[in-house]
Amino acid sequence: MLSARAKATLLEQGYLHLPALLSPRRVAEFNERVEELFALEGDSAGSEFRTEPGARRIANAVNKGRLFESVIETPEVLEAMATVLGPEFKLSSLNIRSANPHNGCAQPLHVDSGALPDERGYWVCNSVWLLDDFTPHNGALRVVPGSHTWGRAPEPGAKPAGEMLVTGKAGDVVIMNAHMWHGGSENFTDRQRRAMHVYYTRRDKPQQQYQKRLVSPEVQARLSPLGRHLLALDDPLNDELSAAGSGASGFMK
Repeated sequence: MLSARAKATLLEQGYLHLPALLSPRRVAEFNERVEELFALEGDSAGSEFRTEPGARRIANAVNKGRLFESVIETPEVLEAMATVLGPEFKLSSLNIRSANPHNGCAQPLHVDSGALPDERGYWVCNSVWLLDDFTPHNGALRVVPGSHTWGRAPEPGAKPAGEMLVTGKAGDVVIMNAHMWHGGSENFTDRQRRAMHVYYTRRDKPQQQYQKRLVSPEVQARLSPLGRHLLALDDPLNDELSAAGSGASGFMK
């Protein structure tokens, strides 16, 4: 699915922009379901993971609609994950983040789950699914290309040279080595800026959200074999990792 050049870009820069993985109709279906969930969950939205000033959140989305069950198996995204993480990886979490209008704040630069590469290399990688256009004014993703190779997390208030905004159209997906320094920017507009984060980790690390506990028996029963594998539902090691302690929360765009 991915060219050698695309894989090289992901490895060298730390991110890769994939245009139009979702059709306009599919984007509309996701946004309709997302707004239904925000209305249903109210003040408790995102409570399975974390809440955040200046943004709305939905967590544990695999358990909240067939749309989300299918998106975790997207071939182009899985190939990108294997490029960064190697062949053995699993879903860590699937969350929605919607930057509020005029939220007055940007996320600090961070690495997801506070993760630094270990002796085996990279172990966290995210896919950011644009459910609205990302513009320079509405809270687009900001990144520091190449920072995934530095082996350290940013200090509070860091303003490194080379920081840039990643803009794009609704339906695009940005693959991101989550060791790269990044964060959401401030939303200066009158509209929400919505995105879906389909976040994967190497299989020897704990999931950010332990899917076996969070996903209902009904959903587990109808998942494909690939879906069950990606959620690590039949993986004793994943159960051991969860029992030992869940993944660090960290920020997510």
